[in-house]
Amino acid sequence: MSLTFPLHRNPDPAADDAVARVLADPGFGDHFTDHMAVATWTKDGGWGADEVKPYGPFQLDPACAVLHYAQEVFEGLKAYRHADGSIHLFRPEENARRFQSSAARMMLPALDVDDFVTACAELVKVDARWVPEAEGERSLYLRPFMFAAEVFLGVRAAQTVTFSVIASPAGPYFTGGVKPVDIWVTDSYARAGVGGTGAAKCGGNYAASLIAQYEGYDHGCSQVLFIEAADKDRVEELGGMNVFLITADGRLITPALTGTILDGITRKTILTVASDLGLAPEERRITPEEFFAGIADGSTVEAFSCGTAAVVTPIGAFKSTRGEWRLPENGSPVTLGIRDAILDIQYGRTADTHGWLRRVV
Repeated sequence: MSLTFPLHRNPDPAADDAVARVLADPGFGDHFTDHMAVATWTKDGGWGADEVKPYGPFQLDPACAVLHYAQEVFEGLKAYRHADGSIHLFRPEENARRFQSSAARMMLPALDVDDFVTACAELVKVDARWVPEAEGERSLYLRPFMFAAEVFLGVRAAQTVTFSVIASPAGPYFTGGVKPVDIWVTDSYARAGVGGTGAAKCGGNYAASLIAQYEGYDHGCSQVLFIEAADKDRVEELGGMNVFLITADGRLITPALTGTILDGITRKTILTVASDLGLAPEERRITPEEFFAGIADGSTVEAFSCGTAAVVTPIGAFKSTRGEWRLPENGSPVTLGIRDAILDIQYGRTADTHGWLRRVV
């Protein structure tokens, strides 16, 4: 039976003026809407107890399995308000399918694609006033997640699991305009290994990336690029983003998915949009030698990272203990063209010829 997430309305929602103040300067992940979607899975009963209810804390027993064994997964997507006032999700079915894949790797139950999308859509409908106007790339960020809720200290897959979706108004990722960032390169630390959880969107991967991330901060960099740490023979991804190179002869190159790299929804979108823009996409193994030699000899003319929050971010330079590789200061025209093409679809400024938008309001 499909889940419907019936509404139990918050009796004490935020005042309209309070919402207006938040939407004027939402930041990212700082404020949350009036409601959240929840559902519970049990081994014997499957999915049930679905509802949209007032936003509030979960009550967790100290022996709750997620606190001890990190059995959890999450997703990230956005709702966009168009000029006519309608609100749309962007490729939510792709997030739902990746959520299923992540859950399978972490021995969590599968949530049906339609149920995932319904949870997101119903939450957006009831909290539509929290979706900002499109000006300045504002949106409503949705965070679906699932965790082992069983009170049990044995090491096995949990038999009680909680699913939820919360929402947070999001401002522009680049408050001062889109600018190239510097990236720290590490082959000392790994976010995930072969046979591990790299392809799953789970918190442990992000926690594992933080030590290298902070090493990058110490060197004036805003993100970290991981080289496969065992053999040091292939470029992987950033701590929270995929990476792309653009060559002088019009190729768009990104590391192939190997099971250690997250299959990003923005990554997937870029590979399609790139073809529309006349680029030749290549997904393949890239050695560090090839990666940095192309920048050094000028055959690589642009580089960028991508993800749900920032969409596309131009890269100015890569730095490591072995040196620095700086991209040409050409304004990243191809990168910004890709970025604009995606944003124009998301905000309804151009035709959605791929059928990626799903109207919910």
